Amino acid sequence: MKFSRLFIIFAVLAVLVASCKIGKRYTRPDVELPSQLDSTAVADSISIADLPWNEIYADTLLQNLIRKTLENNKDMLMAAARVKELAAMKRIDVANLFPDVTFRGYGEREKENYDGKLDNDDQYNMEARITWELDLWGKLRWAKDRSMADFMASVENQHALQMSLVASVAEAYFELVALDNELKIVRQTVDARREGLELARIRYEGGLTSEMTFSQAQVELASAEALIPDLEQQVSLKENEIAFLAGEYPSRIDRVELPEDVMIPVSLPVGLPSALLERRPDVRQAEQELIAANAKVGIAYTSMFPQISLTTDLGAESDLLCDILKSPHYLVSGTLLQPVIGLIKNKARHKAAQAAYERAVYAYEKAVLNAFMDAYNAIVRFNKTKEIYESQYRLERSSRSTLDLAQLQYMNGVIGYLDLLDAQRTYLSAQISLSNAVRDKQLAVVNLYKALGGGWKDAE
Repeated sequence: MKFSRLFIIFAVLAVLVASCKIGKRYTRPDVELPSQLDSTAVADSISIADLPWNEIYADTLLQNLIRKTLENNKDMLMAAARVKELAAMKRIDVANLFPDVTFRGYGEREKENYDGKLDNDDQYNMEARITWELDLWGKLRWAKDRSMADFMASVENQHALQMSLVASVAEAYFELVALDNELKIVRQTVDARREGLELARIRYEGGLTSEMTFSQAQVELASAEALIPDLEQQVSLKENEIAFLAGEYPSRIDRVELPEDVMIPVSLPVGLPSALLERRPDVRQAEQELIAANAKVGIAYTSMFPQISLTTDLGAESDLLCDILKSPHYLVSGTLLQPVIGLIKNKARHKAAQAAYERAVYAYEKAVLNAFMDAYNAIVRFNKTKEIYESQYRLERSSRSTLDLAQLQYMNGVIGYLDLLDAQRTYLSAQISLSNAVRDKQLAVVNLYKALGGGWKDAE
């Protein structure tokens, strides 16, 4: 009956404690959102960011690199370990809401000499202690809310890191392919200028041109050849960058050739502004950090109120081990801790927590602004990249036609060698610019997908 009464008392206290939680509950800051993300398109709830990354990047070699990166990247592994750490810390704060039970067993065998007579003075003791801090004001529940928010923030940080890594690997891969193509263009140019140098030598030795023309042909060949080591260096560095992201030592990266054109839709769905806040993990992380800051304010505030702890000792004690269960005992005590001298410190902690919460509000608002800036910039780049490509394509075609005509006129003596060189330089520049325009079309999709919050969901 005594134990049942204790159980009833604890149950009643638990109900009373759970009904009181002092402090300001969290509410999301009211941020005024723009009416739409893309003024050129009709608002639609569908977004490209809702698609898994393997549907955005169809290249199987790129998909393999992304999967390898998500499995082996060191930052990703550290983020996963941090999630595990905070998950365990969260369970500690949850457990603090419940009574703490400890068990102690003690046995002592002793002989004492009384007037030459040896007597046994054995002692056996078993004791269970139940300690429970009553959460009258909600301090422990605020601590639980804080640890839960910290845990969720670590999860969102992991999602944000994955989103960033997927985009980084895709960007580096497309840049590597573009560098390969640029190196290919330069090598073809070197081959063409070697032929031009041979032609210039024949014409010079035949007395058809001056030595200056022959020397200029040598300079142009040397200038083109000088571009190759720098491009080869950039290719190697880009391969090393991708290997590092994938958590590997420097190695060759398998990739495809840059296509002549990358077909992308005229427009892609971007979704609603309100959905951007829910889709971007960095924004959600900032909000979880704000929730944690609000909980810390609650902890600091409730720390200024009295703390009550109940302690119950249940046990048995006997001189004989066989009779230990026949001699039970129990003790119930309570402790009231009221901060007096430390009240000034607690008030200062409360003010500091309020200031930290205010800072977290601004951090959240900044994260929202940054998300919309990223989205708007990515939409602008995406909308303009096709126009830039079409312009570069026309320039490359025109430059090619001009070079063909210049070569024909030079062979017939209509124009000088310097005019031919100008046409060659223009065509080389146009080829490289077109290659970069194709790359930029790929990067425009990568940036738009990332800016809208795509890439953190696991591939299907």
